Amino acid sequence: MRVDVFTLFPEWFDWMRRPRHLTNAVGDALLELRCFNYRDYTPLVAGQVDDAPFGGGPGMVLRVDVVAAAFEAVYGVPADQVRDTRRVAVLTPRGRQFRDQVANELADVEDLVILCGRYEGFDERVHTHLANDEICLGPFVVAGGETAAMTIIDAVARKIPGALGNAESLHAESFSDGLEGRVEYPHYTRPQEFRGWGVPEVLRSGNHGAIASWRADQTRDPRP
Repeated sequence: MRVDVFTLFPEWFDWMRRPRHLTNAVGDALLELRCFNYRDYTPLVAGQVDDAPFGGGPGMVLRVDVVAAAFEAVYGVPADQVRDTRRVAVLTPRGRQFRDQVANELADVEDLVILCGRYEGFDERVHTHLANDEICLGPFVVAGGETAAMTIIDAVARKIPGALGNAESLHAESFSDGLEGRVEYPHYTRPQEFRGWGVPEVLRSGNHGAIASWRADQTRDPRP
């Protein structure tokens, strides 16, 4: 799987090559992560990438010609053809909400392109002519798409076979099909007693059936 991120801050993604599941995926050639800076490809002077919105209003808008120039430089085809062979996702509050099912879906994509916005977002023509997906991390606003992109990459990379040390972790974790979309049960480890705070006796019983039943009872529906 190849993930290409277009951003004004490609250096922010350097740390993503450090977590174990990502280093496993990258090191085993399961995942290729590339980052491209809009400013490196802008056709405008002085590295300009944005402009004031038509109709007035606060903030600046990332220009469609800048994104198109970046696409054409990186992929060597007309910008509006990039989405013909790749999933091109704009990160936007208007997009479908990112959930575990979406992470599973994206993990099956061979070529994923993520567009990180800034300011007031992208010129609408980026959405309508250059992208074929829109994703929202949640019902809140952040300064740009970079942190959302990192979250999506992290969640998707875990789904790639071979990325995790124990693939069984995927089948019984929060939001998984194994838990029917519910949130995972509580976990305990040593010390058995700490400042008077104990561990449920059933977890120390050695009765695997009782433990499985307790864990099933402890799972819950995710909060709205």
